[in-house]
Amino acid sequence: MALTDQFSAFAQWRGDVSHAIQHLRSWLTNNDVGDTQSDMRLQYVLDRLKEEKLVVAFVAEFSRGKSELINAIFFSDYRTRILPSSAGRTTMCPTELQWENGQQPGIRLLPIETRARSESVADLRRIESEWVLQPIDLDDTEGMQRALSRVSETKRVPREEAVRLGFQVDDTGVDGAKPDAEGLVEVARWRHAIIQFPHPLLEQGLVIVDTPGLNAIGSEPELTLSLLPNAHAVLFILAADTGVTQSDLTVWQKHVNAGRGHTRGRVVVLNKIDGLWDGMRSEAEIKAEIDKQVESVAETLDIDSDLIFPVSAQKALLARVSRDAPLLQRSRVMRLENALSSELLPGRQQLLRENSAGECGDILRRSAELLDARMRGLREQLQEMSDLRGKNQGVIEYMMRKVRQEKDEFESGLKKYHAVRSVFTSISNRVFTHIGMDAVRTETRRTREAMIDARFTQGLREAMRNFFDTLRDRLRSSALEIEEITNMLDAMYRRFSVEHGLKLAPPNTFSFWQYEREVARLEKAFNEQLNTVAVYAHWKNTVTQRFFETIALEARRTFEVANRDIEQWLRAVMSPLETQVREYQLQLRRRLDSVKRVHEATGTLEERIRELLQAESTLLKQFDELNAVKAQLAEAIGIGVEGFDLPLQRGMAA
Repeated sequence: MALTDQFSAFAQWRGDVSHAIQHLRSWLTNNDVGDTQSDMRLQYVLDRLKEEKLVVAFVAEFSRGKSELINAIFFSDYRTRILPSSAGRTTMCPTELQWENGQQPGIRLLPIETRARSESVADLRRIESEWVLQPIDLDDTEGMQRALSRVSETKRVPREEAVRLGFQVDDTGVDGAKPDAEGLVEVARWRHAIIQFPHPLLEQGLVIVDTPGLNAIGSEPELTLSLLPNAHAVLFILAADTGVTQSDLTVWQKHVNAGRGHTRGRVVVLNKIDGLWDGMRSEAEIKAEIDKQVESVAETLDIDSDLIFPVSAQKALLARVSRDAPLLQRSRVMRLENALSSELLPGRQQLLRENSAGECGDILRRSAELLDARMRGLREQLQEMSDLRGKNQGVIEYMMRKVRQEKDEFESGLKKYHAVRSVFTSISNRVFTHIGMDAVRTETRRTREAMIDARFTQGLREAMRNFFDTLRDRLRSSALEIEEITNMLDAMYRRFSVEHGLKLAPPNTFSFWQYEREVARLEKAFNEQLNTVAVYAHWKNTVTQRFFETIALEARRTFEVANRDIEQWLRAVMSPLETQVREYQLQLRRRLDSVKRVHEATGTLEERIRELLQAESTLLKQFDELNAVKAQLAEAIGIGVEGFDLPLQRGMAA
């Protein structure tokens, strides 16, 4: 299946799942089965489905054909080159190609001067006035090409200014930009570019990231700390005629595969194989030469040769523009596209499938438990009413006293529930004392002050190491608090199950592993990129600024995600008990009311039995409807009905 077709199928799948979840939300509301927490959780799943982005990053040194490959794969339908592609440097700043509904076609350019300030690119995204906006006329191909070529613009600045902006400068040109005869250094004019382009794949959530070469990559740490690690696929492009050069190897080791124990989502493209089509070699000789290069690259990069794809981006673009099928086949680009589809989409779809099935399955299970509790309560009432047939007032009064006694016992148990609720709130507050954003900001401020006060390199290093140690300690302290909440609720769940017959599954656990792993990744990146003699040569002002623009910023984002996830878990873990308690109270009131009505006028007994039978019929219908909703949702998600791992029964008391 073509890449475009794969994305279309993925977008259709997301739409079908969203529709099924909306149906579930409506059914829960219309049947008085849902609650605020369930609705919020379903909205969260819907937002994830709607906002899901698939990020594909193209990384290479200069003149490897990176922009041409993007043109060949994604923009050949325009019958020309959309992104600038020529000899030399064509992409001087990280460039994102995307499409957001409601936006106008255009290119947003962030001036390089913003790098001298403390704001990150992520912070500046929200400030429109910081960006230069250039509209794009989709009907003017040449004008569109001129607009997009702005990502290649440069400027010359004094050496001191280049260093202040974060660029490495080296008089030899080996380890940085080389000043010209006037002492000026050529740097990128723009720090970041965002191209809003209504392409079919971009409209369906694809985001293409085009990156600059080694010197420019290294000068924007946010790119290597956030954008590339979070990309779902990274295509690393080499040139077939040169293989892996030293600068290529540096890009691969430091920025593409840094800190990874696996290569999933990382693909190597060996471009420009058409350079071997010199007319003097046979196809067999050309293939042998390509295979030899692939094996050499695989050995140098220490990856499986199956992850290396020889292509000719230029011939692939030409073939698609001229509709030359044999040339397209010879360019080998289709094999790369198929691999990209199989590598990128199934993994993202599976992640969304698991998330959707997990959240919806839990809500379906809770809904079934609630209906089952209603059915048990209703049938208990029905049995009590049936037992009162032909009984005298004394028996009815006894029954009323019995229900009142059950009500009193339950209300006595509620005191323990409210006590647990109070402790739950107290411990929850302690969790956010450890990892709340106020705590993170305080720690960040303390680290900044320690770095500013440091007189020697050792003081700087110690301040930054303490930063990571403190983050880990805060996560571990929070994990202990969450464990205490889980154990306490588990005990309360069991108590209510034994004493009052409430059907409650044990509370779900919460893991801090992913946040601890992210802190470890950031510490590793710090040691590789900032904790070096070369960086400390710039002394503490530069080191401090880069630390807080990159490492500390990413740490803050990690804790923001942790806060959001914990808040959602805390709401979800308490909600089943709260719902069952409310339902049990309601059932007790209904039982007492029924006996009272019979006591006051025995002629209402048969009428009440008929009402209960009608209510039972309605509940049975709701069970059938919930099963139908479950089946529709399972089909849309693609997991099979058994994938939710729950039986939706028609009343366990039947």
